[in-house]
Amino acid sequence: MKEKRTRNEYPRILPGSTIGILGGGQLGRMIALKAREMGYRIVTMDATADSPCGQVADEEFVASLDNLEAARKMAKRSDVLTYEFENVSDEMVRELEQESYLPQGGHVLHVTRHRIREKSALEAIGVPVAPWRPVHSLGDLEQAVSDLGFPCVLKTATGGYDGKGQYVLREQADIERAWKGLEKSLDSGISPDAMASARMPELVLEGWVDFDKELSVVAARNGSGEVRTFPTAENIHRENILHQSIVPARIPDEANRLAQELAIRIAEKLNVVGLIAVEMFWKEGVLLVNELAPRPHNSGHYTMDACMTSQFEQHIRAVCNLPLGDTDLLTPVVMVNILGEHLQPVLDQADCLGRGIKIHLYGKAEAKEKRKMGHLNVLAPSVEEALATINGLAIWQP
Repeated sequence: MKEKRTRNEYPRILPGSTIGILGGGQLGRMIALKAREMGYRIVTMDATADSPCGQVADEEFVASLDNLEAARKMAKRSDVLTYEFENVSDEMVRELEQESYLPQGGHVLHVTRHRIREKSALEAIGVPVAPWRPVHSLGDLEQAVSDLGFPCVLKTATGGYDGKGQYVLREQADIERAWKGLEKSLDSGISPDAMASARMPELVLEGWVDFDKELSVVAARNGSGEVRTFPTAENIHRENILHQSIVPARIPDEANRLAQELAIRIAEKLNVVGLIAVEMFWKEGVLLVNELAPRPHNSGHYTMDACMTSQFEQHIRAVCNLPLGDTDLLTPVVMVNILGEHLQPVLDQADCLGRGIKIHLYGKAEAKEKRKMGHLNVLAPSVEEALATINGLAIWQP
């Protein structure tokens, strides 16, 4: 029988042990592949059979991520638990913290899964964020727009990703149109009138940030308090989905220094164990934090081929309380996402995927439009040459 551990203890989990992964998507898959290289065994749990992570795990539990009974069964097979995305219920995390060993804990997950809690927590530790207002009624929204001005962005407080659950407001007519659209996607499922009396607002309005660059830094912290950051990535989005991550980022030294310092401060102040991805905006000497993700991140995929240690190995080291690996950049790199519409064109150009081009596919059964199916890491002597190689494939047209 596995020894009970208290929440404040972070034992070293050595290779040969079993890691349980809540969630079966591509991030879990890449964690599992690296963990197996290191000698760990893997069990995973996901609502879909033959999930990307399940394909490479030693054992797969097929159950929804609010199924506590199934999670307990998986936990009994595991020496340490981790999650690969945020859609794990707070209730389940609380139970698993008490009964099993989940070093990431529930606090950071609870904060980062909700935009209002997240922004409040960042401001409390002195981290700059874009102007924002909580919104829990149509009247609140109208007042918030009056405060922040057009353009602005209305978002659901929970659940949104890759542009889902978001509306850009550019004129007065957009307010009611966005309200009606977002009303359907609220987690609470209650009417706007009922929302006015709810304790926790479920929408947030963010002021528009006219940025020069979008940046991100992935930071790691283990249970012993050691912190390391990966090189700053310059990110380019299309239709609110990450398109490219460019490393080294084409930014001033001061921007890079501030981005690294902010990521370290956030990891330490929030007592992160594992990874925390910090997304930021840079504009004329000002750096604002946009969002956090308490897990490996799409903008950190470049580390798989371009850094001494990948973000996935670092995540394993952090949750298993091993010494963190060296994060030095070995070569300039550009990561480009392969969405559903890009998959066949990439495969059709297999002859062009030669030296310096590394392909990573996620094992998803169906290539749907805008669905992340994989990515390329393009390594070159400079980011300009890597970008030229990507452009030469003529797959990702503007």
